Amino acid sequence: MKQLTAHAEQLVFLRKIEGQIRGVQKMIVEKRYCIDILIQLHSIVGAILRVEDKILKKHLEGCVTEALKGKSGLEKQKKIDEVLNLLKKFRRSG
Repeated sequence: MKQLTAHAEQLVFLRKIEGQIRGVQKMIVEKRYCIDILIQLHSIVGAILRVEDKILKKHLEGCVTEALKGKSGLEKQKKIDEVLNLLKKFRRSG
């Protein structure tokens, strides 16, 4: 059972990231210095990781906590497996 969690507050940060990406595209078009572009890209990666952290935190505090408080052992195990699989994916992508 998938639960719906609101992440609307993250849209503000994602729009800022979108603007940063457009800025990097402009820097490339303008043939800006490589180091300046790399610094901006690093900033974007950091911002994306912060959004990821906030969404994961909300998932753990909301969806996962509720499942663990519930009576269904199956639902508890599903949430645990879900988080473990997510962590495996994160480790592979790094």
